[in-house]
Amino acid sequence: MELDLHIVDLARELVFTVLIISGPIMLVGLVVGLSVSLFQALTSVQEQTLSFVPKMLAVMFTTLLLLAPALKYLGDYTARLIGHMTEFGLS
Repeated sequence: MELDLHIVDLARELVFTVLIISGPIMLVGLVVGLSVSLFQALTSVQEQTLSFVPKMLAVMFTTLLLLAPALKYLGDYTARLIGHMTEFGLS
């Protein structure tokens, strides 16, 4: 029973880590996509590359900007995960 609680806690922490790392990137993609769509609706410009290129560039820039903190956060998560291996008898 105790082992099940540890596994659930690790799974919860994994989901939280994924949300922390991918959340800002997805949010930027959402905001840029919504802004471009609103611009296209207001100006009646229906060019496909106009909706794709700004979103792609914004997501790439945000990913590069947040790469160092994301790697630090993932490193901390990995250290905690390896620290919990003794609880499961894996070391």
